[in-house]
Amino acid sequence: MGKGNNDAFFRAGRQSAWQLVAFGMIGASISGVTFVSVPGMVLSSDMTYLQMCMGFFFGYLVVAFVLLPLYYKYNLTSIYSYLGTRLGPTSRKTGSWFFIVSKLTGSAAKLYLVCLILEQALGVHFTLIVIATLILIWLYTHRSGIRTLVWTDALQTLCMLVALVLILIQVASLLKLNVGEAFTSVWNDPHSRIFEFSDWGSRQHFLKQFLSGVFVVIVMTGLDQDMMQKNLTCRSLRDGQKDLCSYGILFLPVNFLFLALGVLLAQYYNSQGMALPESGDAMLPTLITNGVLGQATLIFFTLGIIAAAFSSADSALTALTTSFCIDILEDSSNERRRKQVHIGMAVVFLFFVLVFRWIGSQSVIDLIYTLVGYTYGPLLGLFAFALFTHRMPRQRFVPYIAIASPLLCYAIDQLAQHLWGYHFGYELLMFNGLLTFVGLFVSASRDFSSFRNKITKKT
Repeated sequence: MGKGNNDAFFRAGRQSAWQLVAFGMIGASISGVTFVSVPGMVLSSDMTYLQMCMGFFFGYLVVAFVLLPLYYKYNLTSIYSYLGTRLGPTSRKTGSWFFIVSKLTGSAAKLYLVCLILEQALGVHFTLIVIATLILIWLYTHRSGIRTLVWTDALQTLCMLVALVLILIQVASLLKLNVGEAFTSVWNDPHSRIFEFSDWGSRQHFLKQFLSGVFVVIVMTGLDQDMMQKNLTCRSLRDGQKDLCSYGILFLPVNFLFLALGVLLAQYYNSQGMALPESGDAMLPTLITNGVLGQATLIFFTLGIIAAAFSSADSALTALTTSFCIDILEDSSNERRRKQVHIGMAVVFLFFVLVFRWIGSQSVIDLIYTLVGYTYGPLLGLFAFALFTHRMPRQRFVPYIAIASPLLCYAIDQLAQHLWGYHFGYELLMFNGLLTFVGLFVSASRDFSSFRNKITKKT
């Protein structure tokens, strides 16, 4: 079995060490956006993002002990094959298309921000940076896909974390603080507020953030081909569960370090009498590109975001290729076609990044989670319906229900703001999933057994 065949590309021969996968997933999920958006979040919402990170851990437990056993039981390569087995071919294709749109928009938004920063730091045209990045990613993934990514993600994660620690040390030294003093300074800062319990209407309310964190992980990891494809390369279900639990524990302290960096950066601005930028995303890049933090920090920062950008974009490109080949084309054996799809996805990826360049965004990480609420909601509803009911949806209605749910969510969100001043936060994801679930339930066939047999024969 050659290294360049489809089994290596899609599943790495199911021989990956769980420790390597867990470490590499940090870089794949954090991405270059975290370097600028998470530190910048302290300006508008202090450290309340940690409430969401707390929910993340419990979301990983759900993925590890509810969804992962299901995927291993059916020996899946694409997780949306489960929807085909349980709900029929139309549901499978609908789920896959929603993943493709979601992953393209989310990953393109992340790469857009990183390339924008590199353009400012290196003085190279934005489009050239995007093209060069995608060509490099294609070169090292086109042959062995996920098998290569397991190793490159681990290396990229190491580079990213080293860069984060070195930047923290550099900023603390500019404030004339040692490690202990820096921690105390962050802890005593007004921006160190973590919990919000009083204002129910706030998007930062604990219950909203915590529950959103749980469900964001369920959909962005457990129902995401990109993230689950790495876990499905582990040698066994038990190894995959150890991988997810370890990664879930590590996610909280890593994000705390990014938020602590944001607090220290705000303190540095104040100590120098500098005006804070209007966008939190600009807080760190402004100091770095202007040379305020020194040449060493510029090098660390550039290294970190390049590593994070590659770690996020390369796995996304591989997962998009996998899902399109297996779920849309229903062809997992044709190596030539898989290579053609891989090139095509790189071109589409480029287009989406350039669209974000044209649109722009004040807070990319907030934009990404907003997109998640609209595009992953139908996936949540589809999988919940498959897992928790014995009904079979009428196939012709499934795509319309999945499209109507996010549109209805948007209309309700606008109405709630106009009538009651209520702003939906990331909890929109749960509401969207519920609407999809209800729609599928109402449209389900009454003759369940005969309909199930009809679908089984087709698949």
